[in-house]
Amino acid sequence: QVQLVESGGGLVQVGGSLRVSCAASGIIFSEYYMAWYRQAPGKQRELVARISNGGSTNYADSVKGRFTISRDNPKNMVYLQMNSLKPEDTSIYYCNARRRIIDMGYWGQGTQVTVSS
Repeated sequence: QVQLVESGGGLVQVGGSLRVSCAASGIIFSEYYMAWYRQAPGKQRELVARISNGGSTNYADSVKGRFTISRDNPKNMVYLQMNSLKPEDTSIYYCNARRRIIDMGYWGQGTQVTVSS
């Protein structure tokens, strides 16, 4: 049974930092692309950052230079370090795991990040 469990969300002021984490189980973690998506009320879910099984990363333009995705394969963990947070970063952040880019993959339950101005 595949499980992705996010943690680390919360309330932070504009300009602050936060790190969200995702613990994966039930998959061969090192073989999976891992990603963070987010969805704000009334908006579509969007890709924030992705890291390949080889460690290559890509980011949404809106977060480049501010957010960093990383993974720890022995611990089956993926992280998203978020710096210089803005009110528009307020969303539910979801962890995603997929074997191939074209797969839907698996989703976590999400963690709320709220940036107050």
